[in-house]
Formats: sequence, structure tokens, C-alpha cells
Amino acid sequence: MTTAKILIIDDNPDIAQALKVLFTINGMATEQALTPELGLQKLADGDIDLVIQDMNFSADTTSGQEGVALFHRIRDMHPDLPIILITAWTALETAIELVKAGAADYLGKPWDDDKLMVTVRNLLKLGALQRAQNEQRGHVQAKKRQLESEFNLCGLKYQSQSMYDLLRITTQIAHAEVSVLITGPNGAGKEKIAEIVQANSSCSQGPFVKVNVGALPKDLVEAELFGAEAGAYTGISKRRTGRFELADGGTLFLDEIGNLSLDGQAKLLRVLETGEFERIGGSDTIRVKVRIISATNTDLKAAIAAGSFREDLYYRLNVIELALPPLNQRRADILPLARHFLGDKLQLAACAAQVLSQYDWPGNIRQLKNVMQRASLLCQDNLVKVADLGLPVEVVKAAVTSGGSETPQPEPSAEDISQAIEEAGGVMADAARSLGISRSALYRRMKKFELDN
Repeated sequence: MTTAKILIIDDNPDIAQALKVLFTINGMATEQALTPELGLQKLADGDIDLVIQDMNFSADTTSGQEGVALFHRIRDMHPDLPIILITAWTALETAIELVKAGAADYLGKPWDDDKLMVTVRNLLKLGALQRAQNEQRGHVQAKKRQLESEFNLCGLKYQSQSMYDLLRITTQIAHAEVSVLITGPNGAGKEKIAEIVQANSSCSQGPFVKVNVGALPKDLVEAELFGAEAGAYTGISKRRTGRFELADGGTLFLDEIGNLSLDGQAKLLRVLETGEFERIGGSDTIRVKVRIISATNTDLKAAIAAGSFREDLYYRLNVIELALPPLNQRRADILPLARHFLGDKLQLAACAAQVLSQYDWPGNIRQLKNVMQRASLLCQDNLVKVADLGLPVEVVKAAVTSGGSETPQPEPSAEDISQAIEEAGGVMADAARSLGISRSALYRRMKKFELDN
């Protein structure tokens, strides 16, 4: 196990020595610096796990302003490094203000060794946990970037592990010439998953034909899918080309397949088994090669048990099933999607982001898109606030109670930063503007998340 290293920045060598003895007894290594400049140099030279810094360094100074300046310089260099402030009563209020600004704690003179060690141990454990989380986050980001580099994800915005897992399977099976069934609730993005399957398939250069079979009238299902000759029925004066024929050499996406009538299911099954059909009113047998992707929000196994869906058709369609979870089961995707729908010029207030994250989204991504389109029209000063969302009052109250505020949302994540830089084409000024932060703040966060490359 690596020994923790603590940097003590204090112009009083007696205080530095006393702290060194205390930490050495407790199995911790120390570095000492008598001036802010030397302290900053030691931070730059080696791995420091925690800093203890004085608030005054000049003999005739008691304002604490030197400590304030040092604190902010350390924080700019190392945004997550725990900092404990050593303060006399004259700098107590200043130290409290720095704690609000991100200092881990402050230490009054004289201090209690036991209390200090409890604080230090807790901060070191927290720091180790944060480093492990950042390492894991970096590993996950690397896997996502690899997936995006190897496959066409059709512009899909996501952050959750569940969507990564689904996309990994989706791209893995895309080249197989088998039928795919996409299941999930309405508005969850089943059509987008179908697009990804098609874009990465062996027939990606062929046609991609979409049809909502559940919305087709029963008497028109056969004509829509298989076509009809001129005069085959009243009102048709010329040959009608069906969706199967249009999709030859490509992919046919059958949406809402669970709503297809039993008669339509029987006709569809024959084509899937033989690859052959005749147009209505025609005698010529037409043979096509079509990749079938179907989607439904219906529980097809329950429909089979109820007698409303054919079991043999189910197994024809369901060689591979891709189960798309609802948005409220992948909450990490909510804010990336919301920002995507808002575009680059608008920002989310912190409380608005809190409301979006807490809402259950019964209408899934489709509902989120509508809400953000509404908000973009109603917001002022390019800032989307809670009132612009038009969501239920009880959700808003819960978010306000949990501490949200009507200010731009702070601290974008590593995923937010990577996405912003990618969408800005590497132009840092544009990426910073889309995140609502300055370029210098963007560079600091890139260093924090080790995104320099």
C-alpha cells in the first residue's frame, strides 16, 4: 500500500516540524515548504495527497490574504486535492469562506492532534476513492471512445453503462444476417437502435425502408408490404411497389410489429420463410433478400399466450433481441440528451437540471425532446430555468428542496467535456462556450480528468 504524502506549507519551522512528527508517528510521509512559492514547486514536482497550509507568511501580516492567494493557486493546479487551512483567530472568517469555496477543513491554533488525524485519515480515504472513481471513469470513457471509433452510432447521445452495454451488443450482431427484434417502451429510441444496426450491417449501402405496420389498416397491409398490380382493387390505376420490394438488398424496419393483425402476421410469416411473394392481382413470384428489424412495446410472450400473436412468427423475428430500457432506468443519459436537444447556445440552470434528473419521464426520450424544445422557445437570456420546462409541480418542489438553484449548472463531467470538444470539432473556445465556462476553466477540468490528449 502506498504511503500517503502530506505537504505542509508554513513559514514557522516549529509548526512544520510538529506536524511532521505527528504524521511520521502515524505512518505518513511529509514534505515541508516555508514559502508559498516553494510549496507550489513541491506540488509540481511530486505526488501529494493532501496539503496543510498557513494563512499568513509575512511577519507583519495577519489578514490571511496570502493564504487566500495560495489556496486559489493550488486549487487551479489541483481541483480535487484536499486542503486543510491553519489559521489563527484573526483569519478564521477568511478560512470559513475558503471552506465554502472548496477547502476541505480549517485548523485552529493550537490544534488537537487526535481530531486532526481523524480529519486527515478521512480526507485521504476520500481522495483515494475519488482517484479510483476517476480511473474507472477514464476506463469507461476509453471503451466508449473505442466503440465510437469502430462503429457508426448515428449520432446517439448517451452516458449510462446500460446503453453502452446495449450498443456493444448491437454493433456486435449488426453484421450477422439474422432478424433482430428491438423491445422497449414507446419513445425510448427503438428506431435509433434500428438505424445503428442497419448502419453497421453488411447491407448498410442498401435501402433502409421503415414502416409502422401497426398503423396500417387491415385491408391495406398486404398492398403496403407486397405491392399491387394496376386494377387489383378499386382506386389503384398503376402498379404499386411494396415495402419488401423497395427494401431488396437492404433493411426493412417493421415498427410496432405487436399491433399487426393475425391475417397480416400470416402473410408476413410466409415471406420470412421463403423470401418470396406475389403482388396483389399479380401472378409473378418476386424473390427478395431483405434484412428484417422489427420493434415493439408489446409483451409478445403475453400476446402469444393470449392468442393475439403467432408464436412461429415471434421466433422468426426474434433471432436476436435488443431490450432497450426506459429513460428512467438510465438516468445518466438524461442531461446529455437534454443538452443535445437544447443545442450549443442555451444553458441549463442547476435547478432545471435537478428537475430533469429527478423526473420519471413516462414518455421517455420523445417526451424529453418535446420538453427541451418548449424550454428553448420560452427561456430568456439563453438560460433554461425550471419554469421553462413545464413539468409537474411536485417534481419541481422536490428539486428545490434538495438544493438546486437558478444558476448555470456547474462542474461538467468528463463525458460532458469530451462530447463538447468533439461537437466543437476541437475548437476549445466553442467547446467552453457550449459548456458555459471559460477556456481557462475548460483547460483546468481537462487536466483534472486527464483529457489533455
